[in-house]
Order: sequence, then structure tokens, then C-alpha cells
Amino acid sequence: MTATDTHQTDIHKSIDAVWRIESARIIAGLARIVRDVGIAEELAQDSLVAALQQWPESGIPNNPGAWLMATGKHRAIDYLRRNKRLEQKHEIIGRELEERQDAAAEEIENAMDDDVGDDLLRLIFTACHPVLSAEARAALTLRLLGGLTTDEIARAFLTREATIAQRIVRAKRTLAEAEVPFEVPRGAEFTARLSSVLGVIYLIFNEGYTATAGDDWMRPELCHDALRLGRILAELTPNESEVHGLVALMEIQASRLGARAGASGEPILLFDQNRALWDHLLIHRGFTALARAQRTAESPFLQSVGPYALQAAIAACHARAHTAAETDWARIVELYGMLAEVAPSPIVELNRAVAVGMASGPQAALEIVDELREEPAMQNYHLLWSVRGDLLVKLGRNEEARGEFERAGSLTENARERELMLARAYNCGGDAND
Repeated sequence: MTATDTHQTDIHKSIDAVWRIESARIIAGLARIVRDVGIAEELAQDSLVAALQQWPESGIPNNPGAWLMATGKHRAIDYLRRNKRLEQKHEIIGRELEERQDAAAEEIENAMDDDVGDDLLRLIFTACHPVLSAEARAALTLRLLGGLTTDEIARAFLTREATIAQRIVRAKRTLAEAEVPFEVPRGAEFTARLSSVLGVIYLIFNEGYTATAGDDWMRPELCHDALRLGRILAELTPNESEVHGLVALMEIQASRLGARAGASGEPILLFDQNRALWDHLLIHRGFTALARAQRTAESPFLQSVGPYALQAAIAACHARAHTAAETDWARIVELYGMLAEVAPSPIVELNRAVAVGMASGPQAALEIVDELREEPAMQNYHLLWSVRGDLLVKLGRNEEARGEFERAGSLTENARERELMLARAYNCGGDAND
């Protein structure tokens, strides 16, 4: 590779890094002007193309983010001036259009200097609008706020790039056709929409923490993307207890990433992890976020907070224990009971059963799990059968346990998890099915 090629490669890497950092702010600022996230992204992409064309020759500017935004501003002005449809769609302001065009430059000039936080918040709520499917919300959020390419999103979710591209295009079209306003909702609608936003961020995190399918047990990059989005949201909504609760939960869970897989990528479960490998900085950040959730709760903590703060409190119990044996399982059982009241679900009950098994013995837990076997939604949930197998092992019922682990292995789509389940079946005696 020649010196020129090396220079070009370095420039492109720098542009990519700048884009990851600045793209959300640029798109958000432009969306406030053109009132369409799809158009705003196109304008921002135009500025990126311009950078790729000009910076290798001119060098990277001192303030690359400002350069990209300024270029986007010019594109936005051109868009507003030539957009005949805007006048047709908003006849009532047709007489003011010329004045708006003249003022557009000044308005756009201030777009990234004023209310930057508000613009980002608007973008988050728009990308996570309930009019979109959960999959579309996740893809659009990673695209607009995470700065990921369609190829990167596709690889993260083990989906074809064309599928992700179509999903994003349809999502932007749906937002436009539904005339979803580029704004932060208020009152009861804010609360309802915030739940959607948090759900999307946690969906992204969970896919990274334990991959649904594929050959890798984890995809840490997705965890980091979700955590970054959560931190941004927490700073933009400082008085929302559940936002801080979600951040706390992700910080504490992310602290275990370095201990959750062995040298060959094999899964290491919580009880077997080397806790010295846990990231104590992330744990500290999690505790701090949990304290913020406590301070911003309307009522005494753990009496009226939402499910994310409660799950964070459970994660904190594990983080405080230096060894698995020191875990306060009685407190975890209590917290899961509270969580079941706030957000009842069979999966919460399954997790409570695990805690009951540790606090009161496997037989008490097995009784809870056996009731869950009747739940239609749990029939194909592999962790139900894995938990049941673990309890049966502790009760000395190895032959039954082997069948449950085999069933769990047949239901998971993750290769690493399947290997783990079949290994546990083999350890119960007999030959595990391939």
C-alpha cells in the first residue's frame, strides 16, 4: 500500500469516526427544520458524501461536526426553496413561504446551537414511535441515533442487508404517511411513548447481551450502542425515574460482559463467572444511576417505581455479592415479587422461581416452574426447560433433567447456547441427542 493509499484510508476512518459521533445531532437539527426524519437523513448523508469527496484533498477541518452541519444547512435551504409540495400541502401558510425561505438560513444556522438536547429527544421519540413495529423501531434507532450502516445492523441481528434496508425505508415512509410530528409528546402521551422508547433501547441491549440466534453467545457492540443511547436519554430526561432505572440495569449487566464467555466463546453462566473480571467502573455507574432513579421516584423507592428500576435493584444485589454464595437471595425473591405486581409475566415468574430455588430450595421452585409449563407462551421458551432441568438435577432426578436440557437445546436458535444445553444433558448421564 502506497503512502497515498494509507493517507486516504486514515482520512476515511476519521470521517467514519466523526460521523458516528455527530450524525445523530446533525439529523436531529435538520429534522427540526424540514420536519421529516427521512429527508433529514438524506440531507445529512449528502453532507457526509461531500466530506468524503473534499476532506481527502483539503484535510479534516478543525471542527468537522460544524462543517458537516453547515453543509447540511445549505442542502436544507435548497430543499425548502425547491419543495413545491410544501406549498401545496400547507396552503394556509403559502403566503408566508417566501418569508420562511428567507428566514430559513437563520433558523437552520441556529438549529444545532439552540435546543440541541430537545432536537435529539425529538429524534428519539420519532424513531421509536409506536406506529412502527418493534423491529422497525430498533433498526431505525440504530440507523439514525447509532450511526450504524444497514450492513452493520443486518449483521448485528443476523438479517439480510436488503431486509434491513427495506425495513428502514418503510419505517421512514410510514412516519411520513402517518404525519408523525417531529416533537416530544406531552402529558399522558409522553409516558406512553417513553415506554416504547425504553423498550426499543432494552431490546437492542438484550440482543447484544444474549444473541437470539447465530454462532456468537453475545454481541457486545449492540450492548454498547444501547447503553450510549440510554445515557443520552437519561441526560435529556433527568426527572424520569425509569430512564435512570434502565441505564442502571444496562450498566450493571454490561459490567459482566468480560466474564460471560470463555476463551473459545463458550457461555459462562452467572454462578460460574470470575467476578474479578466484572467491570467495577460500570457497576459504580450502575449504582449511581440507580440512586438517581431512587431520587426521582415520586414515592418511596421500590414502592411505586417501574420495572426497569426494580430489575436494576435485582442486578445490584448480584453486583454487591463478592461470590455467588454471598448473594442476598431472600431480597431478590422479594424484589421479583414486586416486579410481578408492576409488570406481571410468565418470564418474571420464571426468574422468581430461580431465586426461590436459591433461597428456599429446589422443590419450592419446581412447584412454580411446573405451573408455568401450562402457559402456552412458555411452551417454546427454552429457558423454562433449562431452569426445570437445573432444579431436577439438584433434586437428584438426573434422567428427567437430561430430557429437559435436550428440549431446551432443541428450542434455542443460538449455537453456543445449544452446545451448553447439550453438554448439561450429557453431564446428566446417557447420550444427549445431537
